[in-house]
Amino acid sequence: MSSQLRFEQARPREALMLAVEAQRATLAAQSEIDEQLGTLSPASVEALVATGALRMKLPRMLGGLEADLPTQMEVLEQLAMINPSVGWCAMVGATSLALPAAFLPDAGITRMFAGGRTPLGAIVVTPSGTAIPVEGGYRVSGRWSFASGVRHAEWVVAMSRLAGTVDAPPVAVVFPANECAIQDNWQVLGLRGTGSCDIVLEEVFVATDMSFPVTAAPRRGGALYRIPLPAFVAYEHAGFALGLARCILDGVVEMLKTKKRGYAVGGAAVADRGVVQRLVGHCEMRLRAARALAVEENEHVWALAAGDHEISPEVLCAVRSAATYATEVAVDVANEVFRHAGAAALHNTHFLQRYLRDLQAAAQHYMVADVAYEQLGRARLGFADVNPGA
Repeated sequence: MSSQLRFEQARPREALMLAVEAQRATLAAQSEIDEQLGTLSPASVEALVATGALRMKLPRMLGGLEADLPTQMEVLEQLAMINPSVGWCAMVGATSLALPAAFLPDAGITRMFAGGRTPLGAIVVTPSGTAIPVEGGYRVSGRWSFASGVRHAEWVVAMSRLAGTVDAPPVAVVFPANECAIQDNWQVLGLRGTGSCDIVLEEVFVATDMSFPVTAAPRRGGALYRIPLPAFVAYEHAGFALGLARCILDGVVEMLKTKKRGYAVGGAAVADRGVVQRLVGHCEMRLRAARALAVEENEHVWALAAGDHEISPEVLCAVRSAATYATEVAVDVANEVFRHAGAAALHNTHFLQRYLRDLQAAAQHYMVADVAYEQLGRARLGFADVNPGA
């Protein structure tokens, strides 16, 4: 193991943030190219790997950092600000490696992480496929939507229903990406550069050692893998939405400092308007407050996991609700400031176009749906049947 890797593991936040900054120029330059390609360009993928973001969720024994939740949230926030599609693929890609790294049998780890190399992955969590138990494993078929990053992935993790069962928990199957058919159906409003196409499997054999029940206990790693869903991924959505909203707000504020509007000769300075001043101040406070809440809730979850304490359903509901709230505030802030950006922001070449569309697309994710508030309310009201992942 290199001295650089030891340094990263000892101080993951500093190392990750420095690595992200080192790739800023490349990632920013590729943003429009990713959008046009409908998937990350080879240069974007190479830069993403260089940031270390795909290893921040991996067990240390596999060369990962096992970074705490607030650190991971901040890294995703920064990546989203630079190149939203890369930020989204980073969060999906990191989880697609972390889950099998923590839960696969040793034989599966030897295959997936052959030679100690960290591969590229994608994951689809809705159990849209069916796994039929056969000798030595499963015969898997199905169609899964939103396989972000699958066009550059080497491995895919897909949640599947067990055939012949009704209430059995899904099983996660892991297979080489070249065994699935990628559907060219990612023509969408936002997050165009993520290449989140549907994938199809038809009677593909997956060995037992390349699968694990979603209710299994982790086989390797520390506190991070004692954090159950939805807390294991909720912070990712908070960081992504907050990063985009921050970029939008800061960008519009800079525009407003010199912008003039009106029919009079020369126009009037927009920044002189009290309504604009209030808007900027109010949006700043809302965004900071939503971020502080997300950090607080994720610090709480991390402290419980690190202390090997139980993470209650109410805590899980709260951290998911914090991500939902962060996304809600991010969308509101983006929409409010866009209204004062002026006609220049209507052009497709304006940075606001892509960031607004990407933020709206991210807000459609089920992880940040309003049902999170409903379940938190049930927990606070004392209902017994609380489901944080409903």
